[in-house]
Amino acid sequence: CPSGPALLFVKTGQGKEQGRRFYACSACRDRKDCNFFQWEDEKVSETRLAAREEYNRNHQPFFTHRQNVERYKNFVLLPLSERRFCQECQQLLLPAEWEEHSDHQFLCDISTAQLKSPSQLLYPLENKKTNAQYLFADRSCQFLLELIIDLGFRRVLSVGTPRLHEIIQSKASQEEDFRVRSLLLDIDFRYSQFYTEDEFCHYNMFNHYFFGGEAARETCRKFLYQDHGERVIMVTDPPFGGLVEALASSFKKLMAMWKVTEEEGHNSQEMPTFWIFPYFFESRILEFFPSFSMMDYQVDYDNHALYKHGKTGRRQSPVRIFTNLTPSMIVLPVEEGYRFCTICQRYVSSGNQHCEICNSCTSKDGRQWKHCVLCKKCVKPSWFHCSNCNCCALQNHTCEKTDAGCFVCGKAGHKRSTCPSLSRA
Repeated sequence: CPSGPALLFVKTGQGKEQGRRFYACSACRDRKDCNFFQWEDEKVSETRLAAREEYNRNHQPFFTHRQNVERYKNFVLLPLSERRFCQECQQLLLPAEWEEHSDHQFLCDISTAQLKSPSQLLYPLENKKTNAQYLFADRSCQFLLELIIDLGFRRVLSVGTPRLHEIIQSKASQEEDFRVRSLLLDIDFRYSQFYTEDEFCHYNMFNHYFFGGEAARETCRKFLYQDHGERVIMVTDPPFGGLVEALASSFKKLMAMWKVTEEEGHNSQEMPTFWIFPYFFESRILEFFPSFSMMDYQVDYDNHALYKHGKTGRRQSPVRIFTNLTPSMIVLPVEEGYRFCTICQRYVSSGNQHCEICNSCTSKDGRQWKHCVLCKKCVKPSWFHCSNCNCCALQNHTCEKTDAGCFVCGKAGHKRSTCPSLSRA
């Protein structure tokens, strides 16, 4: 499909153990965004294949990356009064193209500073499951960059982190002694208007697909190979509605590209990584990367209504940094209330108190958790032990008497989304 190779899924029916397998778009979970669907055992006719290829061709970007690079070179030569950006087409315009965009909204007098910050010029694509361009707030971006520099890294593979990439690019062009370099891998092709083929690769992180083919793959490989693969870190901020399994598979393939360097010492190592994701995905991430641990630092976003730093209680940002680096190396800002726990040997948030029974700083969401003797673990402060469920839950929860029942009616054999009670209501 237009997003590259499809992924293989399983459709499960009520009461059936083995479902039928099918292919669907790797990036779009919603059929409205991409209607690609094919049963695994389906024979596809030549006519349908030809129609699909035609559809894919028609959904390719109007300009190639190379053409966009040439257009950018011509654009920066224009006087300020002739620099226009079409807001509807999300495209830098050359004077010869003004006429065909005459009835569109556009920005005039595009400055060099705006060209250096494309994430602020482009509209964020906010489909939660596909693009989800919630962009790092300046606080989080500066913290990440300072942490990367302090840890001694000199190259950043920025997978879906355009704002971190642009701050690195901007500093590199302005400060002679700034040594950090970045390569952006992103599914948003609009960034090809602002970056060369050595600075940006059109990439789908759900299926490890380089749209630019072998040339783009080689660009990434060369970037990872510099200095024999030393002092490089991958920083990734995937859409939170994305499948963890698909993301983990792609990240392992990027790590494998790094591992193929000639250095003997890399054989038993993972490429240093910061995976930025909500804390409630911790068990899923650790399932695929047992070497990772979660930091307490709250990552916040400029254009997200909820994920803001400084809020209290449940309104705090749930987004954290998962990393395979030694936790004690990740120094969190003391001025924001983080402190070092000498027993856990890592920085924790002010509300994360060390539990002597669990022998760990157990809070995940920034609030102080409490220990439940019956559950033999710490739980959220708003939870209470339920004797019916034999575990802790919210006080006004509905008791679950069956292990595999529907969340709505409690009966087995179907999920909440297909519950008969819901359709009756």
